[in-house]
Amino acid sequence: MDNGGPTPEQTARIVALAMDLAREGSTGELVEFVDHGLPVDVRDPSGNTLLMLAAYHGHAETVRALLRLGADSDLRNAHDQSPLAGALFKGADDVVTELRRAGADLDAGTPTARAAAAMFGRTHLLTD
Repeated sequence: MDNGGPTPEQTARIVALAMDLAREGSTGELVEFVDHGLPVDVRDPSGNTLLMLAAYHGHAETVRALLRLGADSDLRNAHDQSPLAGALFKGADDVVTELRRAGADLDAGTPTARAAAAMFGRTHLLTD
């Protein structure tokens, strides 16, 4: 019996499209996906969330929107990397600010945000 929902293949395609939108910083379109039922903390096969990809690619507006929609700032991917450490690695200072405002854990993941900041000379971003 068909319940009218997407097939597993369609679901995988929807998730892949949403992940691309997060990478691109296509905030409006991504918000529409979530507004229409895509879980804000959906993961790709590597365990990346929409927030992780938006943060890693330096899209502060997208990060802000996802956080407003309830994204968990501390969900780590399959490599135990956090969105905050990814933003520090990429030098996305405005994204770091957004994640810090959301209360992202400085000690979560491998490396931790503290370790990533020290490695890349960005410890000033972690002080209040």
